[in-house]
Amino acid sequence: MISPDSIACTYEVIRPHLRRTPIIETSGADWGLKPFQAVFKLEMLQRAGSFKTRGAFANLLLREVPRAGVVAASGGNHGVAVAYAAQRLGRRARIFVPTVASAAKIERIRACEAELSVSGDRYADALAASEQWAASSGALPIHAFDQAETLLGQGTLALELEEQDPGLDTLLVAVGGGGLLGGLAAWYGKRIRLVAVEPEAAPTLTRALAAGRPVEAEAGGIAADSLAPKKVGELMFPLAQQHVQTVLLVSDEAIRSAQRRLWEALRIVTEPGAAAPFAALLAGQYRPEAGQRVGIILSGANTTAVNFV
Repeated sequence: MISPDSIACTYEVIRPHLRRTPIIETSGADWGLKPFQAVFKLEMLQRAGSFKTRGAFANLLLREVPRAGVVAASGGNHGVAVAYAAQRLGRRARIFVPTVASAAKIERIRACEAELSVSGDRYADALAASEQWAASSGALPIHAFDQAETLLGQGTLALELEEQDPGLDTLLVAVGGGGLLGGLAAWYGKRIRLVAVEPEAAPTLTRALAAGRPVEAEAGGIAADSLAPKKVGELMFPLAQQHVQTVLLVSDEAIRSAQRRLWEALRIVTEPGAAAPFAALLAGQYRPEAGQRVGIILSGANTTAVNFV
């Protein structure tokens, strides 16, 4: 179901609603590292501020939306994306977020005229509230990461990236619930080295791989509004088991440092979760070989610069 062919078909459906985000190439020497090529995919420039826009449009365009509209639970970015897509397509949307959702993300949801509910301290609390609303209202639930259409939409990022840079041999990607990682794994398979990166304070995929199934993990840290769902998705897990080479853990301090370095060197603003893959490079958790071509997905920028400058 979640295959390169189905991802390609999804891309044709959602492409009119997306921005083809650019890439930028730097040298490892630019960062004081070994000589290798670092290729950033600037997905934080995507409409609605993150890669989640891809999955949101895939759900709204590939599934039948009832008159009651759609409902989504989110740490922030998925909610922004669903609210944006619903507004563009003339659909009603209700978004549930936890109290850890950033002010920047809440503001963007409201700007898209979605109904907003703040429920509980963590994503899992907002998800439970959204499920109750779906049952009582008849709205279509759009899961942030454990829905086939969500993975298909996120997989279109890989299709686009391969067209832009077919020479990548490694790709670093942040993982929370794993929708993006699952889509990338479905597209690339074993053709490149996939490296997942998650915060030390939210080791969801690390725990799942150790247990052989999705299990609950801690859900904290500075990236809790994007990379701390407690458990990875059931749909992405077998894809991760088969195609992800390794999972790296990065500290909050390393994430903040990566945010600052991206701003100082490239004038790129990212939110904490989006900076996690680059943090793995800067902190030395991932050490590329000389001449390697490493892709780094900067997945979102729904934040404010004062958080790290």
